[in-house]
Amino acid sequence: MTKIKIGFLGAGYMAGVHASILARDERVQIAAVHDVVKKRSQLLARSTGAKLAHSASEVLAMCDAIYITTPNTKHTELAIVAAEEDRHVFCEKPMATNLADARRVVKAAEKRTNVFQVGHNRRFAPVYTELQQVLADTLQPHSAHVKMNRGELLHPDWVGNSKLTGGFLYETTIHMFDLLRFLFGDVKTLHALGSSHEYAETDDFSVLLSFASGMHVTLASSADASWLFPFERIEVFCHHSTIVTREMESLTISEGLDGRHVERSMHQLAKEEKWGYVQSLADFRPGSRHLMVISRFS
Repeated sequence: MTKIKIGFLGAGYMAGVHASILARDERVQIAAVHDVVKKRSQLLARSTGAKLAHSASEVLAMCDAIYITTPNTKHTELAIVAAEEDRHVFCEKPMATNLADARRVVKAAEKRTNVFQVGHNRRFAPVYTELQQVLADTLQPHSAHVKMNRGELLHPDWVGNSKLTGGFLYETTIHMFDLLRFLFGDVKTLHALGSSHEYAETDDFSVLLSFASGMHVTLASSADASWLFPFERIEVFCHHSTIVTREMESLTISEGLDGRHVERSMHQLAKEEKWGYVQSLADFRPGSRHLMVISRFS
């Protein structure tokens, strides 16, 4: 069997997560790794059996599919080059940190027949796929409240460096924007307020969104709060019904006027599956035309 050769551009934490999942798939071979920090490249190459590449172009030359796991602000140019070289691309979120660059990525990807997928893992997490199914099958949402609180932008230290992340919005909150479109459809209007408190960037957001379906959503996201569980929570309000998620751990459904509710727990799943990483990589299928995520951005 001819294996698909995988290359990694960036050898940090997320590269390690993806590589450990790919190692279980006999159809692929992690062939090359490159990172500007040589020690990181060496560690990932040693653990995967990959070749230590000295440049991004060397990885592109050796591989069929490219995983872009560099800092956020480095994604765009690498994604465009990989797409233009007809490589299949799995680009960690965000694919860009401004609208103009996002359009450039879309244009490059749509010119080719390769697979291009953005790593928005939340839409693959069981708690959210189940929430989407419940809404599609039985309940019509009227409104929702979403919150995401970080405790700090200090650990690791790079998460507070907007030159690498593009800002807190792109490092963390972007997950929720993607998830809202996944759950509720196309956005009609968006009004946002932001403020700065602890960090040299906008670290607190309040957003009001309306959707083509007629529903409306409030979103609060803060980088200077605390690590109070659940740091990520969605409350969906329907006709005498409420659905509540608690991070990727559980889904609670309350229907009727007497407070009855049922809880569906995902706590027994391994983190890689609970957070949707396993499913998102399974959905990345080189060899087929698949712009599942990027098409929703265009």
